[in-house]
Amino acid sequence: MRIFWASLGWIALLCGLIGAALPLIPTVPFVLLAAFAFARSSERVHDWLLAHPVFGPSILDWRERGAISLTGKRWATASFAVSIGLGIWMGLPAYALAMQGLALACTAAFIWSRPSA
Repeated sequence: MRIFWASLGWIALLCGLIGAALPLIPTVPFVLLAAFAFARSSERVHDWLLAHPVFGPSILDWRERGAISLTGKRWATASFAVSIGLGIWMGLPAYALAMQGLALACTAAFIWSRPSA
């Protein structure tokens, strides 16, 4: 099981790093998943992630208070709007846009219901 958790942690961390460089791919959810996986597989990497100057504060805010930074909330909401706009621009069928809009609205409601860090 330890190999599974370590593999999941590295894959999630890689996705988080890609998300840090690409605007529409999330970073923090992948880093949170990586921290969760490393807590079960590698204390050394888990501690490194918590002490990381960029990723550590987000992980600790989520772990301690379930909080998301106001900047993170704004970026997430803006990326949702861009996603809907791209769907419209690409000419997606109305049912696809409706499903996308519903999923993003539910996600936005969850994000904005969390305390701000």
